[in-house]
Amino acid sequence: MTDVLFGKKKWTDGLTGYHWLVLTVVSLGWMFDTMDQWLYVAARQPALRDLAGGTASPDHLKFLGGVVNGIFIFGWATGGFIFGMVGDRLGRTKTMAITVLIYAVFTGLSGLSTTWEMFAACRFLTGLGIGGEFAAGAALVAEVFPDHARPVALGIMQACSAIGNILAGAISLWVFTAMPDADSWRYIFFVGFFPALLVFAIRLFVKEPEQWHAAKEVAKNTDIKIGSITGLFTDPVLRRNTIVGVSLAAVGVIGFWGIGTFSSDFLRGIVNPDGVEALRGKADRFASYAIMVQNAGAFFGILAWAWLAQRIGRKPTFAISFVACAIIVPLTFNVADSTTVVLVMLSVMGFFLTSLFGGYAVYFPELFPTRLRATGTGFCYNVARYISISGPWTFGILSAQIGIAWSATIMSVVFLLGLIVLPFAPETRGKPLPE
Repeated sequence: MTDVLFGKKKWTDGLTGYHWLVLTVVSLGWMFDTMDQWLYVAARQPALRDLAGGTASPDHLKFLGGVVNGIFIFGWATGGFIFGMVGDRLGRTKTMAITVLIYAVFTGLSGLSTTWEMFAACRFLTGLGIGGEFAAGAALVAEVFPDHARPVALGIMQACSAIGNILAGAISLWVFTAMPDADSWRYIFFVGFFPALLVFAIRLFVKEPEQWHAAKEVAKNTDIKIGSITGLFTDPVLRRNTIVGVSLAAVGVIGFWGIGTFSSDFLRGIVNPDGVEALRGKADRFASYAIMVQNAGAFFGILAWAWLAQRIGRKPTFAISFVACAIIVPLTFNVADSTTVVLVMLSVMGFFLTSLFGGYAVYFPELFPTRLRATGTGFCYNVARYISISGPWTFGILSAQIGIAWSATIMSVVFLLGLIVLPFAPETRGKPLPE
């Protein structure tokens, strides 16, 4: 990526040590954020199996998985909604520090759950931090980096989410292998405490962007409100951008959390279709492999999205991703003739499915002025989760009745809905951030 030319400039031209510091800290914050998400994905089924009493049927576990996923996403959406406004009013760095601390603490506390209801409550509270961190981090990177470097910097930030996911897969694989007992899932969640240490780096070394300070000063001397939800809808252009952003985000979130995160359960079912106790350890290890290969594909998919969007535009790149997902996602869940084939397909699915989130990281901050950037980004990326809560819930119910493969096929229609939204979306390629 460092050799890619944007116009007459390399994207790295003019960057200082402080630019790299900000990108590193924000990328680590998002990497640990997504690591905590996928620690949950890896440990969800063993946790629910243990907390439901160990005798729950596979279908009941699928149902509980859908319920807990829905509650988690509700918390995620709520956190994004609230902390998006906080990010504009309190500042990007302070909000990042608060949200990192929240998701780290409650991921770790998930490992102390004694009932599935307590587990679901911890996931809701974890979601508050996870949802809030993205908007503040994306706004910070967008405002610190110059226009020619912004898309790639945001792409790198988002691509680090895949590294966090892979790290979660590696951690879960090590725990399931080294400590294969009934409490393995608890040890996995305890790892989630460690990202809290990043808070010290954020508070010590990262300052608020000059653009944010300028917007804050303007707001003090005028009647312009900073971090206002109503501000997203009073202006016709911002209202259109907000509706477009929420709609685009809903497609990706439903596709990812309503289908894509069940890939580890899908591979568990192939390795151990009858739920035989002796094969559960092997199935758990293969679930970790699924997470790692899917997110290895995601890493390159996100970077590819940022590169292509700078070459041909944001809207055409979204269109390519939606069409590819509509084909690849259901195909992945219907070629289950061997674990090798499934693992290969999961990497391809990860490439295209998660590339959409690279799009959101690049595109959403470009839709809103500084005074509403974190609010708008948080609103689009996370309020869409309210709409998408039915996704994992529906997938859990459908998979219990007709199987995971058919459930994925039916729900993949959602990607085609994204194509309906694109004609209304503004093209932001080559334009500076709105002030």
